[in-house]
Parts: sequence; C-alpha cells; structure tokens
Amino acid sequence: MGRRTPKTTKATSKGRRVNWLVLCLAGVGLLSATAGALLAVSLSSTPLMQRKFTAAEASIFKKGEISRTGNLKMPALTRPVNILVMGTKVLSSDLDNIPAELQNQGYHSLVNSFEGLTDTMLLIRFNPEDKKLSVLSIPRDTRTEIPGVGVRKINDANAEGGPALAARSASNLLGGVGIDRYVILNVQGVEALVNALGGITVHVPKDMKYQDDSQHLYINLKAGRQRLNGDQVLQLLRFRYDEYGDIGRIQRQQIVMRALMEQALNPATITRLPQILSVIQSHLDTNLSVEELVALVGYGAQVNRSNTQMLMLPGEFSNPGEFDASYWLPSYSRIDDIMARHFNFGTVKESDDRPESVRVTIQDGTEQPELAQDILGNLREAGYADTGIGQPWNENLSVTRIVAQQGDSRKANAIREALGFGEVRIETTGDLASDVTIQLGKDALRKRKQTDS
Repeated sequence: MGRRTPKTTKATSKGRRVNWLVLCLAGVGLLSATAGALLAVSLSSTPLMQRKFTAAEASIFKKGEISRTGNLKMPALTRPVNILVMGTKVLSSDLDNIPAELQNQGYHSLVNSFEGLTDTMLLIRFNPEDKKLSVLSIPRDTRTEIPGVGVRKINDANAEGGPALAARSASNLLGGVGIDRYVILNVQGVEALVNALGGITVHVPKDMKYQDDSQHLYINLKAGRQRLNGDQVLQLLRFRYDEYGDIGRIQRQQIVMRALMEQALNPATITRLPQILSVIQSHLDTNLSVEELVALVGYGAQVNRSNTQMLMLPGEFSNPGEFDASYWLPSYSRIDDIMARHFNFGTVKESDDRPESVRVTIQDGTEQPELAQDILGNLREAGYADTGIGQPWNENLSVTRIVAQQGDSRKANAIREALGFGEVRIETTGDLASDVTIQLGKDALRKRKQTDS
C-alpha cells in the first residue's frame, strides 16, 4: 500500500507560506550579514603578516591557491591544507633591549611579540576531500635537528629563525610533509580571542594553583565544568606544574581546542570575524590571506566532532641525566604511521590489532568503582589481557569516551564493539601509556542495568 498524502487545507497552506517566508528572510539576512562581514574584512587596511620573508624563507611554504570565492559566496577550500600553528609567550626578560616603559617594573612582564620560544606547536590538516580536521600537537621539548642550529628542543626554532625555520624543522621532524601556511598567536592574543567570543565552557580536570611573582603569574582554578574568561583560559593553558609537565599541558590544550571548535566555530562567529580580527590582529602573525582565513574558519564550522582528530607526536620522556636537558624523544616509526593515517603522507602499514596486543586503561567517571572492575573482567574475557584501571575521570559524562590515545581508531572501534556502548574519540586526553583509554559515563551504568535485568 502506498504512502498516503494528507489533504492540505487553506489554513495549512497559508501557514506553510508564512513559514517559508520567515525562512527565506532569515536566509537573506544571514547571507547579507555574511557578505557584509566579508566586505568589512576585505577592506581591512592592516595586513595579517607582521614580517617580511626573504625569497628562501618564503619558498619553505607551499605556493598555490588554497581557497576560492564565487559571487556572493563564502570562500571555500579548494584542496587539503597543512597549517603550522604556534603560540608564543615573550617576557621582557627575553629581550636583548628592554623598552624603557618595561624597565624597573620589578617583574618580567609579557611583551606583544612573536619572536620567542613557542610554547605551543600544532600541525593542522584541513581536508575537504574526506571532511576531516586533524590536529597534531608537537611537544615544545621535542628533541630534533634545527637546520643551521643543531640538535635542540623544537621550541627554539622560532626564536632562532622565525616561522620559516620553525616550519622547516617541523617538516623534517615529520618526514618531509609539506606545510602550506603558518599562524603565530601570542598569549595576549589567546586571552583577547576568548574574551571576544564571550568565554568558553570547559572541564578543568583538577584543582590548579600556582604563583610566580617574578612573572605576575597567578593560577587558581577549581576542578569541574565551568565557563572561563580569557585570563582563566590562559591559566589553564599555562599550568604545567604536575607529574606530566608539558605533556599534561598538551592534554589541556586539546580540551580547550575542542571546546573552542564546538562552541565558537559556527556561522554567527564567521559574521563577527571583522570585530574578532580587529581585537586580536596586533597579536596575530600569519601568511594566510583574509580570504584563506575565512575559508579555514568556514570549513572548521562544518566538520563533525567525530571527524576532528587530535593527536600528539608519539615519543617518550628522556631519562634524568641522559642529555644536557630534559627532552621528549620522538618515535619516528610511530610518527610515520600517524602521518600516513591522518595526514595522507606516506604509506599506511598494517598494525597488530589483536586484542592481546592492545594496551587498555579504564578510568571510572561514575563514582562506582565496581563498574570499572566488571568492565575490566569483561574485556579480559574478550582477549584484552593488557587491561588495567587508571586514575578516576572526574568529569560527569553522559556518554562513555573510548579514546584512541595513539591515534589508531580501529583499535578503539573494536573495543566499542566489544562493549556495546560509548563513542570513539581520536585525541590524547587519556592515559599516556595506553593505546585506548575508556572514560566511563552514564551509558555504562544503563548498559549494566539492562544486562542485569
């Protein structure tokens, strides 16, 4: 029997016409606002790039079009793009010549500069072909060869030779992957950006308290989900005074980045780009054009959360006394695997997906430790012999997170199948020693009740 078509009354038809009229007017309004925003951005007289490159420096970045704009349309990416994003924190004490207004302050104040060490380094791939966004965090203490300088921590590269040398060093570290553009945002710019967006809501994983009078750095945050302003986000990002140091800070950076993408990347933000740019422009240095920047933001607003992959350069801490400083020692074979799987650079090699070869950590977020023990037993019965219980996850989750800590989604999806609940996330917010970390949520409790009934 065919589907029955309901009769349309005059009143219903009129209501539909009104609804369509409202939708059309809303669409026109959004289009006008977007076009107006783009026009305002395009007329900006201040360039986004804060420095001049030599021909040799400019040649390090891939040339060619990455976006295109049609008539009354938003700029759109035309191909996959790799962007090197760096964050700097420059203090007055880092400068050879301290400006007069910063002298005799009695403390090391922040300077609006891009010339210093990079506290943050990310390679981000925007791929319109598979609708994915891949973010690779490179720890600041990564031991690598900086061309013309020697073996150093990679955060020295920008201080020694600016973004061109940083891009060259990062590309070499990652096996020669091409880098299209760079972005440097200093910490003052991060604070201004968050404030321009009206703050962001994030989960602070634990109480954080630290005081450094020499920098006027005062960190005082309580654990839990909360809305943070720009200064508080900086406190969260700058805290690294625990057992994991900079690696723990990378995990918190990923928490903030995901919150920014989920809360700020939307059409409303795109229409406000002129105002946001005017606030952060003096703290921003990039060889992206305004059109390219709008295309990247527009693409990010369309990417599903499940297609956002947050990775960390694989490696391990150096042993005390092994080198002249503490380093993050990269694992080149695992780097090659990440670049092949997530950056379409190289050949994907078969990995050992047998359950007994997968390292699994369970973090209880339900305040019912016996549940974690039950799941531990179930996974071991399913062949996951290398499974243990880690530190509790203190965030109240509705849905269990199955975190592909090393970027291998196949292993995480296999565990998702074995459990019958949860969502897979590619990020590095779990246990550092695991391949997969399970952060238990309320759905795990519901699943157990169904099983017991």
